[in-house]
Amino acid sequence: METKVYLGVDVGSISANIVAVTGQAEVMAQTYRRVEGHPIRSVQRALREVRRALPESVRVAGVGTTGSGRVLVGAVLGADIVKNEISAHARAALRLHPDVQTILEIGGQDSKITIVRDGVVVDFAMNLVCAAGTGSFLDSQAKRLNITIEELSERAVLSRNPTGIAGRCTVFAESDMIHKQQVGCAQDDILMGLCQAMVRNYLSNVCKGKEIREPIVLQGGVSANKGIGRAFKEILGRDVIIPRYNMVMGAYGAALIVSGHDGKTTRFRGFDACDREIATPSFVCRDCPNLCEVIEIVDGGELLGRSGGRCLKWEGTSGPR
Repeated sequence: METKVYLGVDVGSISANIVAVTGQAEVMAQTYRRVEGHPIRSVQRALREVRRALPESVRVAGVGTTGSGRVLVGAVLGADIVKNEISAHARAALRLHPDVQTILEIGGQDSKITIVRDGVVVDFAMNLVCAAGTGSFLDSQAKRLNITIEELSERAVLSRNPTGIAGRCTVFAESDMIHKQQVGCAQDDILMGLCQAMVRNYLSNVCKGKEIREPIVLQGGVSANKGIGRAFKEILGRDVIIPRYNMVMGAYGAALIVSGHDGKTTRFRGFDACDREIATPSFVCRDCPNLCEVIEIVDGGELLGRSGGRCLKWEGTSGPR
């Protein structure tokens, strides 16, 4: 018997995630992969993993994309909907925790807070400038200390006396960490201090002026870091929920959204899309002083779409220039 599934794809600066759900929102497959500088290739590999995990009897009835690479990957896969991260993460959080009032979400290149009241998003804020409140901050410091991000997570929660780290700027944080090492602070305490510094930065910048009410949900890739979860609970003095599917909530939300578009013919290009060679030539749009570099997504001579402009003129288009 054929089973319809809906694919949600979330492509950011750090990870590419795919979740397959049924029409009843049951997760049939999920995958989380590091982008490593190649978003299309990473999504193709993730799609292969999902294809192997799903039974042969399934039929993809819809595809939704989200994240900073949503337009690019949407063209490659043939997405039926392309949604921003706020919409996707809110939909997923509300599905798992219908009474949620505050959604904290920290990704690799940006961080967000979404305010929900009575099941409706009423406000949000994003940090797109400072790396000190994002996952890349932790990644860079873990590499400098020659440990993995997973080891940072495990060791930070062992700290009994977290040391104070200046977290307003990555440059200050790094110099502060070096100083604390030189004066003999235990590394576990430095790591926990680093997590606390990141959380303080996030709360003072992203959450400024926002009323944080419980229930509070923490999601996104950084939510897997145990030190960050502990820091949020200690600094806020409240319970912070790490939801199921916390690492792939954007993809889960995109899948849920597209599942509501049942009855329409999907644009999905098939699982063969994970095996095709995709080229991404570019050109400079000279229609205004911005001089945007626009990326064209090409499959075997077929122009699938475009991405990269500041305005919406080229986004998703495949017609002549």
